[in-house]
Amino acid sequence: MKTWILAAVLCVSTSVFAQPGRGDHHKEREKLTAEQRTELQVKKMTLELDLTDKQKADIQKLVLDRNKKAETEMAKHKADREAGKVPTKDERFAMQSKRLDEQIAMKAEMKKVLNDEQFEKWQKMHQKRKDNFKHRRKNLKKEKRR
Repeated sequence: MKTWILAAVLCVSTSVFAQPGRGDHHKEREKLTAEQRTELQVKKMTLELDLTDKQKADIQKLVLDRNKKAETEMAKHKADREAGKVPTKDERFAMQSKRLDEQIAMKAEMKKVLNDEQFEKWQKMHQKRKDNFKHRRKNLKKEKRR
């Protein structure tokens, strides 16, 4: 009987400490600047798509603009959230519409900069990243329900 109790205690204690939760430790990290994120993104794209120097320069401008806009939008949303402001249905619609318009514009610009083969590869990379994000988000929701 003692061995069964000991085994149960061991299993419970192991499972409790096996996977640490998502505490505030990830918030302590300093975030990269828009320029640093842009440089890393362009380097990854260069490796994947074999970009020319002109393409790198054009894409760097596009990505930097997008990252700076995203940074200001995130700061605005964070301030609103901390102030307790909840966006209305119309405001959410406007935000989603604006985001989609920016995605359409980004896709059009990328199509201008990249050749057909590179653009197709870029779309696959983009879709894979999107799928990974959805998968992570789904797993986070499951964790919160527990």
